Amino acid sequence: MKKIVIASIATLALVTAASAAVNGKACAACHGANWEKKAMGKSKIVKDMTHAEIAEALKGYKAGTFGGPMKGIMKGQVARYSDADLEAFAQTIGK
Repeated sequence: MKKIVIASIATLALVTAASAAVNGKACAACHGANWEKKAMGKSKIVKDMTHAEIAEALKGYKAGTFGGPMKGIMKGQVARYSDADLEAFAQTIGK
């Protein structure tokens, strides 16, 4: 019984870690499927940003130190991700 519990906890930890990675699907509603839109008519167009600019913005939103009046929306979107997750995600989009 003890082995089953330990195996279950280990499996749950792996699934949770795997699901923590940013996939970007939720982003498309505001930023466009190809990152071509200004979110709410206010943001930069993400596809025109560099990987470093995207990573800096995402981490700044998380810390509450980046963005204008709409930063609260993005802070809520990125709060659950680690800085490493945000950095890795930034490398998948932008220039």
